[in-house]
Amino acid sequence: MVLSIIALTIIFIKIWQFFSLRPENSTDIQTSLNHWANNHVDKAVLALNKTRPASELVGLAMSGILTAKDPALLREDLQRVANLRIASLRAYLRPLEIIGTLSPLLGLLGTVTGMIAAFQQLAAAGNQVDPSILSGGIWQALLTTAVGLGVAIPVVAAHSWLERKTERVGALINDSVTQVFTTKPDNVQTSTDRAKQIT
Repeated sequence: MVLSIIALTIIFIKIWQFFSLRPENSTDIQTSLNHWANNHVDKAVLALNKTRPASELVGLAMSGILTAKDPALLREDLQRVANLRIASLRAYLRPLEIIGTLSPLLGLLGTVTGMIAAFQQLAAAGNQVDPSILSGGIWQALLTTAVGLGVAIPVVAAHSWLERKTERVGALINDSVTQVFTTKPDNVQTSTDRAKQIT
């Protein structure tokens, strides 16, 4: 019962986080990248909703390129921030996974102990064996397995769904930031570009 309450709380927290952030929404990113590719740098930066992880990373990439930051250092910095944002989206998913794994095992433990108790009552009854003693014990024992599975199945499904959404956000970040570098406007120079011109 306690595990189901904890799991339900975590699921509601994660759903609220994903619903409020809408991290998979890339409409603003596509608009921004179109402006970026067409040399409308200011419009590109302004089009981003920087409360979303992918949009924030695209904005950081654009700002880094515009301030002529070293591309290698910029990529490292972007990787660091991306890891932090993905870790934030993955927060509490590990406890959810543990609850999904432990629930059926705890149910099975309850079944085993219930069966032991039922057979102990059967042995104590001696020659006056009442089938209701055994059936009542088995019923209670199997109920714990049913409860364990009842908790585990939705928890595992929710964990898989949230994990998949997090992976999609990671892929969106990677793809969007790569596009910022590959569609860099012609009139924007990085420190590497300037170094090439000097030599």
